[in-house]
Amino acid sequence: MDTEVSLITDLQARIRELEDKVEALRLSRRVLMNLLDLLEREKSEQLSKLALQNEKLLRNNTRYARKLMHYTTRITELERQVQNNFHRPT
Repeated sequence: MDTEVSLITDLQARIRELEDKVEALRLSRRVLMNLLDLLEREKSEQLSKLALQNEKLLRNNTRYARKLMHYTTRITELERQVQNNFHRPT
């Protein structure tokens, strides 16, 4: 009879120990899920910022390319005028 009571007491203690471990695992899982959620939000915010910055850079690049084309065209026109004035008989 004593051994049965001792066995029951040991099993109850083991059950409490396992229940405590399960609770600790649940808490750890919640913490990890919160961290994962936080990381996903930060990643999303960073991607949004980078997308906006990329759009701005593309607009600036397009504007710069247009200016270069304009200046190149103007230089070509001026060079043509200089050559026409230089080769024109006086």
